[in-house]
Amino acid sequence: MSSSVRIRCGVRGSPIEHSLSPVLHRAAYRALGLADWCYDRARVEADELAAHVAGLDSSWRGLSLTMPLKEAAFEVVHTASDLAVRVGAINTLVRDEAGWSGHNTDVYGVAEALRAAGVTHARAAILVGAGATARSALAALAELGAASVSFMVRDAVRPSTLALAGDLGLDTQTVPMGHWPFGTDVIVSTIPATAYAGLIGALPEAHPGHAVLDCVYGDGPSPLLGVAKELGYAVVDGTDLLLHQAREQVRLMTGHAAPTEAMRDALLAAMDR
Repeated sequence: MSSSVRIRCGVRGSPIEHSLSPVLHRAAYRALGLADWCYDRARVEADELAAHVAGLDSSWRGLSLTMPLKEAAFEVVHTASDLAVRVGAINTLVRDEAGWSGHNTDVYGVAEALRAAGVTHARAAILVGAGATARSALAALAELGAASVSFMVRDAVRPSTLALAGDLGLDTQTVPMGHWPFGTDVIVSTIPATAYAGLIGALPEAHPGHAVLDCVYGDGPSPLLGVAKELGYAVVDGTDLLLHQAREQVRLMTGHAAPTEAMRDALLAAMDR
């Protein structure tokens, strides 16, 4: 391949300026020797996604998608993986001969991030939020063996999210923001730190194997993880989820196994700056 030919990938969403996806993917390309691959980021709103994707030329191989594009992405793909369809969320686009296919690597990312924190079995969980990322978290929690999930939301849980919980065989209840049910071993938050606004309250007592994952990063230190760490929970930052879901994206986009340690090292270096 001529060195003048570039294979392009990138991340799209809004906001996007905080995204560390370029750090991870560029590190993977360097480690894999993919000198002709590049990765950028651009702000795209949900109602702009179809036109944006239609305007990408044949040099484009893949896109990572973050909020608010994970549901709008179904409008731009010719096919979606069974998992993406089941959870109603696409966070990865891969170009093929027919156009764009849609995939979900968030489920893998959540499950792997929790496993890395020592969670081998999630019996009962609290899920803060009920949108597209929350549905991916639901599937991951079910994969880890959860039998029940308490949704912590300001209003009602989305019907599509409740339907998925039912399909996964999970018992559910809905609790107000700041009311933490006891008897849970995993807490997953999918809302911005600013949405808590003093509503963290008293977390359940922590025991060995209990963990808290805050999927959102880029808003400064997580107040939820700060409280959880003081109580003895294993705390999982949103960048841990980002790393693991990006590993699967690299595999899907390049066809190569992700160089995990190179990606992790690059991520830690970027966070230290």
